[in-house]
Amino acid sequence: MELLQLMYFQVVARTEHMTRAAEELHIAQPSLSKTIARLEETLGVPLFDRQKRGIKLNQFGKAFLERVDRAFEELEEGKRVVADMAGLERGSITLGATTTRLLPKLFSEFLTSHPHVSFKLLNLSSMEVLAKLESGEIDLCISTPPIRKPGITCEPIMREEILLAVSPSHPLAKRQSIHLREVANEPMISLTTDYSLREITDDFCRQAGFTPNIAFESTDPEVIYGLVKAGLGHALIPSYWQAENRMESLVYLPIDQPSCHRTIGLSWVESRYMPIATRHFRDFVIHYFSS
Repeated sequence: MELLQLMYFQVVARTEHMTRAAEELHIAQPSLSKTIARLEETLGVPLFDRQKRGIKLNQFGKAFLERVDRAFEELEEGKRVVADMAGLERGSITLGATTTRLLPKLFSEFLTSHPHVSFKLLNLSSMEVLAKLESGEIDLCISTPPIRKPGITCEPIMREEILLAVSPSHPLAKRQSIHLREVANEPMISLTTDYSLREITDDFCRQAGFTPNIAFESTDPEVIYGLVKAGLGHALIPSYWQAENRMESLVYLPIDQPSCHRTIGLSWVESRYMPIATRHFRDFVIHYFSS
C-alpha cells in the first residue's frame, strides 16, 4: 500500500467520480482507475459500488476513508512536531473568526515580534467555526458566543456591552438608558443571519419578549450606520463599534433590561499538537486582552 494510492483514494472518495477526480489530480483516468483497483486488491474488498452512472463509496470505503483521513492528519501533525524540534519559529497559522474587527491591531502587534509567521484568516459563522476547528482546518478560533464542547478549550478573552444605536432625532435619544422592550414595535437595522452577532441580538429581543422587526439587513456596518443616521430604524451594536467613532452623530444608549453583553472566546482542540508559532499567538492574544 503506497501513500500515493491513499491520496488518490481520498480524492475519488470525495468526488465519487473518476473523471472529475482524475482532472483534479491531473492524471489520466485509466491510470487512476488502475491505482484504485490495486488498492482494493491489496485490501481484499471493493471500496466503491460501481453503478451505471458512476461510483458510490460503500461501507468498506467509508470505514477506510475515516482511517485514511486520520492517518494524513497524523502525518501533518508529525511535520509540525519535527519543524518545532528543529527550532523553526516561522510558520503559518490558520485562524477562524466569527468577529474580525478586533484582528488587524492584534496581527500588527504580534507580527512586530514574530515577523516570519504568516496568517490565513477565515471569516466564519458560529456553526462553521466549530466544524472547521474539530476537523483541523483551522488552528484557533475567535468566536462569539464562546464554544462550549468537550475536547475543546475555550478561553474567554473579552466581555463586551451591546448598545442601542439611534439617530439624534429619535424620541429616546435624550435618555440615559432604556429597556429593550421599549423599541419592540420599531424597525430594526441588523446584520444578516449568517453573522453570530445577529444570533445574539435576536436572542436579546426574545429575552425582552418580542421578535425584532427587521426592516433592513446588511453585511456592512457602514450601511447600518448610515440607515440609522437617516432615521430608518435602530440597531444593536457592540460597544467597540462606537469606540471607533466611525459615526459620531449617532446616539448610543445602554440597555438596562435584559442584560445585553456578549463574550468573545479563543478556542482550540485540547488533544491536537500546537506548533510553536500557534502557541505564541494564542498566549499573545490571551495576554493582550487580559492586560
